[in-house]
Amino acid sequence: MSTPPASVAVIGGSGFYEFLDDATQVPVETPYGAPSADIAVGRVGGVSVAFLPRHGQGHAYPPHLINYRANLWALRSLGVRQVLAPCAVGGLLPSVAPGDVVVPDQLVDRTSGRIQTYVQTGAVHAPFADPYCDRLATALAAADPGVKRGGAMVVIEGPRFSTRAESQSYAAAGWSLVNMTGHPEAVLAREMRMCYSAIALVTDMDAGVESGEGVGQAEVFEMFAANIERLKGLLATVLADLPSPDGCACSSWADELELTYTIP
Repeated sequence: MSTPPASVAVIGGSGFYEFLDDATQVPVETPYGAPSADIAVGRVGGVSVAFLPRHGQGHAYPPHLINYRANLWALRSLGVRQVLAPCAVGGLLPSVAPGDVVVPDQLVDRTSGRIQTYVQTGAVHAPFADPYCDRLATALAAADPGVKRGGAMVVIEGPRFSTRAESQSYAAAGWSLVNMTGHPEAVLAREMRMCYSAIALVTDMDAGVESGEGVGQAEVFEMFAANIERLKGLLATVLADLPSPDGCACSSWADELELTYTIP
């Protein structure tokens, strides 16, 4: 049986383990090992869509042990050129609140020890000043007037939550969201020449926002579960009318370069 192609992918975050009805489950082998799970391929609004649960089925992989390289390579091997990536985040500034859906426009890496590139030899330097695709962000904001656009998401190593001092330092820097999985996912998508946008659901206000308060796993998972159908509805609306990725800088950055890794 031939492998069904997909032009768009959704990577599901914590608690977001299923998305497509009547999907074909596609096992994919990669040069970087196994992805988090088999990839489900189905159709939404006439568009062929791939779905991959970031943490695997049943949340098998914590954020620091996700095989991000295998995940993005596997999606690209099915023909994916655009990625929508829901994720759970903590809020750091009063401009966001629990229940908000935010499409950030900046990323700050505070992880450690994660392999964050396909480049193993030679001179290949992907531009990353703007880590997210502006076209996808515009489409997401247009699909739901309640979506907030902009802000910086700082990505921490995890799996522990931040100390109060860490949260306060992130807020003081002007960063509005904190997350554990947004990096290296975004930069690997850029190296694979795919458009990528995070869709951040604010599940809590992080530890440093109010003295005496902190974040716990239960409230994060509860808030994400309470908003799953809302996220699925947003995704279905966007997927039915996505702009073409042709000519987007997310891909064209490598047009004149000799890449030293393989894009499937």
